[in-house]
Amino acid sequence: MVYRILEKEEIAPSVHRMVIDAPDVAKAAKAGQFIILRIDERGERVPLTIADFEKGTGTVTVIFQEMGKTTKQLAKLSAGDSLEDFVGPLGTPADIRKLGTVILVGGGVGVAPVYPQAKAYVNAGNKVISIIGARNKDLLILEDEMEKASSELYIATDDGSKGHHGFVTDIMKRILDSGEKVARVVIIGPPIMMKVGAGVASPYDVEILVSLNSIMVDGTGMCGGCRVTVGGETKFTCVDGPEFDARKVDFVQLMNRLAMYRGEETEATEKYEEKCRCGLH
Repeated sequence: MVYRILEKEEIAPSVHRMVIDAPDVAKAAKAGQFIILRIDERGERVPLTIADFEKGTGTVTVIFQEMGKTTKQLAKLSAGDSLEDFVGPLGTPADIRKLGTVILVGGGVGVAPVYPQAKAYVNAGNKVISIIGARNKDLLILEDEMEKASSELYIATDDGSKGHHGFVTDIMKRILDSGEKVARVVIIGPPIMMKVGAGVASPYDVEILVSLNSIMVDGTGMCGGCRVTVGGETKFTCVDGPEFDARKVDFVQLMNRLAMYRGEETEATEKYEEKCRCGLH
């Protein structure tokens, strides 16, 4: 089957949105799940969270940041190009049900997987308070979409160029301190942000969930690269998650595991960029 790229745009520096014609995936997709794609038959398997899906048109949207060789290669593709594989939906869907008030926190590219959850929680009858953040206003993504999908939207930037001058966790704490009865907090973003956010929210009587999609490698539970310790037990992010109880996640181990392949990733990226400079790719 041919998985054709219908739309491709850069929505922030080195952050790209891609809409794929994938009817079977779109038909079965739910918020919180992910796909695995390969650019060509020799390509690396890359897991990406589903940022949006339309069952009627059969399209699936993914958002990715240029980090290593494959995402840089993916960024060079355009509308009309095709992907070798686009497999999914994979992973356990987010636990979406009517709870009352839910706070959704997204940092950086983590806003992408927050977006379908915001729509799903609202459709389930919840009040959704969304908080999105980035280092500066130019790196914010899906602001308009999140505003439409949420009951309330707050913005934070590290440098104060838009919204609150500070961190998303500052706004989250302010809401939790306000007396608003919050049933659940969902935090998705860089591991350090999720760790800090979980720590800030822990003293409150609220359920805290995090999505650990950033550690996934193979995406099927076969490679073991996404092992995390949750509540003292070993879990595989791709098949047991990617959503887990934040109070039980060993974030120190998670961040150490994320650094394991940094050398190989850097080497692969450097070789790819050298080929590009030489006109070999």
